[in-house]
Amino acid sequence: MHRAQQIKDKFRSIFHTDATLYRAPGRVNLIGEHTDYNDGFVMPAAIGFSCWTAMAPRDDRKLVIHSENFGDRVEADLDALHPLPDSEWANYPLGVAWSLERGGQQLRGANIYISGDVPLGSGLSSSAAIEVSTGYGLLDIAGRPVERTALALLCQRAENEFVGARCGIMDQFISCHGRAGHAMLLDCRSLEIRMLPVPSAVALIICNTMVKHELGASEYNARRAECEESVRELGKVLPGIRALRDVTAAQLEEHRALLPEVTYKRARHVVTENGRVLRAAEAFQSGQIEKLGPLMADSHRSLREDYQVSCSELDTMVEIAARQRGVLGARMTGGGFGGCTINLVEAQRAPEFQQKVSAAYTSATGLHPDIYVCKASQGAEAVGQIGAEVADQAGAAHSA
Repeated sequence: MHRAQQIKDKFRSIFHTDATLYRAPGRVNLIGEHTDYNDGFVMPAAIGFSCWTAMAPRDDRKLVIHSENFGDRVEADLDALHPLPDSEWANYPLGVAWSLERGGQQLRGANIYISGDVPLGSGLSSSAAIEVSTGYGLLDIAGRPVERTALALLCQRAENEFVGARCGIMDQFISCHGRAGHAMLLDCRSLEIRMLPVPSAVALIICNTMVKHELGASEYNARRAECEESVRELGKVLPGIRALRDVTAAQLEEHRALLPEVTYKRARHVVTENGRVLRAAEAFQSGQIEKLGPLMADSHRSLREDYQVSCSELDTMVEIAARQRGVLGARMTGGGFGGCTINLVEAQRAPEFQQKVSAAYTSATGLHPDIYVCKASQGAEAVGQIGAEVADQAGAAHSA
């Protein structure tokens, strides 16, 4: 039975009525790490893992939300929304409702059933998928227009202010605006985008290291603070800069004496990573995919040595992947300290890549990785508007 029908049937069994189904994807970032909150450039792609949200309106102002993944149910009043410390998963959909209402959208109460297949804790943005699918549905059943950029910004606000995670705009933006078969060059300041075709002969293969080190959240906030410190110091000699996005590599080298060594390294990563993203976009646009390998290798090296957000498991996975036949590029993806790597691989080599990387990583670490072969997928939609291609995408991401 198709996934959509299964979820609708589960909704009916719980709430005894029919529902409309909404889907929003997770994402993988091909290059451009820790640049989004520095007003820089990123290159994400939506993937075939999604959050599915079945929803039907109520006659009151209550939200009744059931999570399949967490086996939990919460109820809340649209007029008195607040974070729930004992049901952290629920703060994402509740935060979106809170953000939409504060943004001037008059919502209706709703019965909601949420089911996701984005691997949790893997750095593939299950949080943005649940936010966007919920927000899309709440707007739709209230008869409000769904303006995708506005929705992405309101979902980001929910995560920043209601959930308390200081994420940038990338995850919500690609979940809203993703296009099948394309990566996206996103300017995180202007929100201008350029869609970049991913050749059909190239597979996006995500390798989950199966580790997530606890220091990730605190170190993420520390990196943001270090970037902000570098902007304050450089601003003394470079008036008018607002973020590291505004600093050139030549300017950073000229004024590096103003910065402590660690802060300088953080800034060097961001400045050079922005340049790598723009060169990667040129490679995609011109069809010169072979240029991506050195850029991705340099990105990983910079994340490991300058930004110091890699870990031994990520480094091992990248080293193993880089040795395989048909690999066009490999690097860590996401915030770091565990999670996943992204690999561009000749599609015909994908099965061989899965087998050999899995065996070598297990031999080296004792861990059994999940390896997902993905396609660049479509952004958020009401399921009734999804064509056969997107239905195929939903099953296109699978693990070894």
